[in-house]
Amino acid sequence: MVNLNKTDKNINISSTGKFFNTGNGYNFQIIDIQHPDYIAVVDPDTAFWALIEKENISENLEENSALIKQYKEKIKDFSSEMYDLRFNLSLSAVYFNPTEKCNLNCDYCYIPESLRKNGKNMSKTDIFKAMNILKEYFTKTLPENRKPQIIFHGAEPMLNKEYLFETIDAFKNDFAFGVQTNGTLFDDKDLEFLTSRDISIGLSLDGHIDNIANITRKNWAGKGVFEKVVETIKKLKGYHNYSVICTVTTQNMNCLTDIIEFFHGLEVPYCMLNPVRCTMSGARKIKPRDDQMAQYYLSALDRTYQLYQETGRKIVVANFANVLMSILAPTGRRLMCDISPCGGGRCFLAISADGNTFPCSEFIGLDEFCGGNIFKDNIKDIINTSPFMTVKQRKVENINPCFRCAIKHFCGAPCPAEAYSMNGDINTVGAFCELYEQQVRYAFRLIADGKEDAYLWDNWNSDMTNSFEITI
Repeated sequence: MVNLNKTDKNINISSTGKFFNTGNGYNFQIIDIQHPDYIAVVDPDTAFWALIEKENISENLEENSALIKQYKEKIKDFSSEMYDLRFNLSLSAVYFNPTEKCNLNCDYCYIPESLRKNGKNMSKTDIFKAMNILKEYFTKTLPENRKPQIIFHGAEPMLNKEYLFETIDAFKNDFAFGVQTNGTLFDDKDLEFLTSRDISIGLSLDGHIDNIANITRKNWAGKGVFEKVVETIKKLKGYHNYSVICTVTTQNMNCLTDIIEFFHGLEVPYCMLNPVRCTMSGARKIKPRDDQMAQYYLSALDRTYQLYQETGRKIVVANFANVLMSILAPTGRRLMCDISPCGGGRCFLAISADGNTFPCSEFIGLDEFCGGNIFKDNIKDIINTSPFMTVKQRKVENINPCFRCAIKHFCGAPCPAEAYSMNGDINTVGAFCELYEQQVRYAFRLIADGKEDAYLWDNWNSDMTNSFEITI
């Protein structure tokens, strides 16, 4: 957190159950979650947590308390689970760019303008060659019953849709496919093709009205695309496997509640309120201040709960849901940005239209993080190159002030590409430290009030067991 001294205290408990600051014993941190009745107790190293009534803090941290007894019984499991999540996951997904081109010129894009304007499409021969290379690799590294994911990503993948669609049909038994798109190039046949094959679709829309959405997302002639994207969303009504990303900037942060209401009215099942990634200088010009953004962000989350109460229909803000899951069930999180090391180069990699590989799409504009070429180098060698290892070895333990933060495993100090571009050093904090702090406090308040289910996808816990849960 930005300033732990304001709200959090280190508590060390000796074997006699007395408190003293020697560094021996259990190292818990107390977090004021701004709840009238509860505080959170967190072991930063294992992500163990408990909610404790404020008036009973001391007695519940005594050596013989139920909390300490159960913590001691579970400490090895906590440590092992967190270690596996951080260091033992296998590569299982690829962000695949079938083109360098884009029909839009968004203010915050992390791909250099020259590529988006003058880049090339990947040929069908090369796409199929890359897919066969990936298929061979994943056949050897993943369980037989697990399909790796291929997310056609951008630039704008629909600019190469003919080969993209042929690839989906040719390799439908080998990969689970998704398409992340700006949503402006679909016709009815395209949507029928994708939905009939249950392909995951991600769209982008930054506002609830055109004069907000079109500020940051527009074509090369400066014309906005709000109406076209809304038309696509309306056509996807009832389709379960799509989502809408709203990138949050200074231009739209004060409209987040309106945007949530708009998405909910369109029956969008999942959305993301993504703080703008500040990898490129254009994005940094429209970066909100943390404290200002947090206010609007949490109000929008409040509105998702109110809408669910009013209508019985959820709209899940997926990136916040991931923060909430990092507390409730760390291994059940669906995004690997909010953990350190992040998923870049570890759980997924990105392939550009010329076959070059990067730990994540955010690095595509940073040539020094190219790990090799899919057509020339073995994937096993690529993921162990210096650029990939630099990302894979980025840990909160090596970042100041993250190493002493109570929520370091709920946040993960994202994003390494952002940190590198902004600060010239990958082992520094990213752009939205305080926003994560406020999200974690908010999440704990929801848990204390028993509201967490309203913010998560249905049946999120149907195939999970809690390793530990205690509210005192």
